Amino acid sequence: MPLVDGNGKMTQVGQLIARRCEVRTVKTTSGEQMTAYIFHHNGNPIVDLRKAWATACASAGLIGKPFHDLRRTAVRNMVRAGVPERVAMEISGHKTRSIFDRYNIVSERDKQDALRCTHDYLVSSSRKRGVAVMRKVAGQ
Repeated sequence: MPLVDGNGKMTQVGQLIARRCEVRTVKTTSGEQMTAYIFHHNGNPIVDLRKAWATACASAGLIGKPFHDLRRTAVRNMVRAGVPERVAMEISGHKTRSIFDRYNIVSERDKQDALRCTHDYLVSSSRKRGVAVMRKVAGQ
């Protein structure tokens, strides 16, 4: 994949690689060096993510958010956005359908949306076929 396009501009992949290199560069007594760690603090590996996570949440105003909440939110957002579930599984790293389904929780709103979509479909298809949709009569 090219890092620069035909006009000499850096592609998105090139920009991503440049940003990753930039954040992996640390100052040492012998000058600047690139750390071997993707997630680090001054070139040292982050061994326990809990403190870093708590600090990041505090900075973002999300006190008390468990790390896995993000994974669940990401899965739900992808599915609701229309991303095929198999693709969402690949992105989120879920290996089995059963585990993915634990993250892709169906809410009351999801059920209401599904019923609304089904109703709309039935109404539109019945008009095409000349079929009357039965409506509930008040009091029954």
